[in-house]
Amino acid sequence: MIKYLGSKRLLVPRIVEIVATLDAARPVTSVLDLFAGTSRVGHALKRAGYRVLANDDATYAHTLATAYVQADAEDHAAAIAALLDDLSKTPPAAGYVTRTFCEEARYFTPENGARIDGIRAAIAARGLAPELAALALTALLEAADRVDSTTGVQMAYLKRWAPRAANPLTLRAPDLLPRARHGKGAAHRLDALDAARALTADVAYLDPPYNQHAYLGNYHVWETIARGDAPEAYGIARKRIDTRERTSRFNSRRQHAAALREVIAAVDARVLVVSFSDEGFVSRDEVVAMLTARGGDVRVFEHDFKRYVGAQIGIHNRKGEKVGRVSHLRNREFLFVAGCPAALARLKSSSETAVATV
Repeated sequence: MIKYLGSKRLLVPRIVEIVATLDAARPVTSVLDLFAGTSRVGHALKRAGYRVLANDDATYAHTLATAYVQADAEDHAAAIAALLDDLSKTPPAAGYVTRTFCEEARYFTPENGARIDGIRAAIAARGLAPELAALALTALLEAADRVDSTTGVQMAYLKRWAPRAANPLTLRAPDLLPRARHGKGAAHRLDALDAARALTADVAYLDPPYNQHAYLGNYHVWETIARGDAPEAYGIARKRIDTRERTSRFNSRRQHAAALREVIAAVDARVLVVSFSDEGFVSRDEVVAMLTARGGDVRVFEHDFKRYVGAQIGIHNRKGEKVGRVSHLRNREFLFVAGCPAALARLKSSSETAVATV
């Protein structure tokens, strides 16, 4: 899967363990992933057998969710292998990606940019069914991610080429899973509050944006490739112009608490699992209060992690010169679990996890 600042790669086993523990107390068949991102969590839950409803309002995230949550191996494994073999023979055709992200910026080499342009146009020209198209686009996004020259976010590109950027772009089939034993998953592209009101599941997993860093701005290149459009771009990073308009209340310090409170109150699930960071706009105690207002118990699991790679590198100006140091290199990630006492009774602490009951 693509490099992603919001990825819960290290927390995925714990999240799946929590859902499995809840399942042992009272059967769980469905899980709603309200802010799906790369669908890393949804993919792991599907692998564990749960019917996953994945939601995200970004086009690239919806594409990934369609591939990793909605599409099933028994329907597409043979077709996607043949399709990618054919697409791999597509000749380079320099276009918007090459001009915008290789010449005006430097996310990819021009050779790989022309390959991205050519394959993206070939996918569009085939008129593929939605799930197969999502699988092909996911293969292209992941191929581009393996040869980019960034620290993992697209707010900027590296001053010097990353070694991986010299590799030729190569398509690989996504890790396509068979249909979960509890039923076919679904990918939705809704505003989080609309999805919370419209979708129902036994357990809901919420991983909302927690500060001012907008995922659309951080991953605007993936949004453009997924959409296949040619938007006006601005700044050194060559961001899509609509990143200025497609804003989220979750990225506003003033609006964040109200947005999170409304979503938590609206979710139709008997248990909520909420991922949050101590770098967020609201505190641990504020999240607990929001969850407590739903009724039932709340448990909080704390995990200590290194901060993202950009923090390890330090603070640089636009010339690439180091101009400062970040205040801290580690942060705490919280997993809040809220529901009826009987559902939470089986959750135990472990050597790497501190647990508090509210």
